[in-house]
Amino acid sequence: MAKIVDYYFSPMSPWTYLGHTRFSAMLARYGAQVEVKPVDFGKIFPVSGGLPLKQRAPQRQAYRMVELRRFRDHLGVPLNLEPKFFPVPTDDAALLIIAADQDQGASAAMNLAGAILRACWAEERNIGDAQTLAQIAGEQGLNATALRDNAVQARAAYDGYTQEAIERQVFGAPTYVFEGEPFWGQDRLDFLERVLAR
Repeated sequence: MAKIVDYYFSPMSPWTYLGHTRFSAMLARYGAQVEVKPVDFGKIFPVSGGLPLKQRAPQRQAYRMVELRRFRDHLGVPLNLEPKFFPVPTDDAALLIIAADQDQGASAAMNLAGAILRACWAEERNIGDAQTLAQIAGEQGLNATALRDNAVQARAAYDGYTQEAIERQVFGAPTYVFEGEPFWGQDRLDFLERVLAR
């Protein structure tokens, strides 16, 4: 029986960025498949008790920076703690990832998602800008114009994934769901690995 992990995330989440490469390697290591599901946390937060970063209490914002620095250094991953283009709207990035999945499959979508996350957190690129997204897609061997032709299908999937995430009680990014069990955060990948290894 195939091992399938549902992957709910935001293309602008630093925690998704910190876990993305490790998660991809884990999927390959255990022969697991992934359902790539970018979602709109602007719709998820109001029903799950979450708040956009700037609305969080100062102590929570300060500790977030501590943890980002801690994980960046621990993992040896390049990460700008305060990237130039953050926050920015992410709908276009999410739709492009979904269109890549619909057109080229999960591997292409995972590669594109990784490139978009890296662009935001390591390369100081504006992932809210259509031209920048087109360049990133091109670097991954994808044609952004052709992918955008599937915008209606991608939008329907995006809305569907977001509603599905709400129904499955997802509240933060990234969330990995395997056999109905959620694992919230890149710092839970060790626990996900244990169940994949069974």
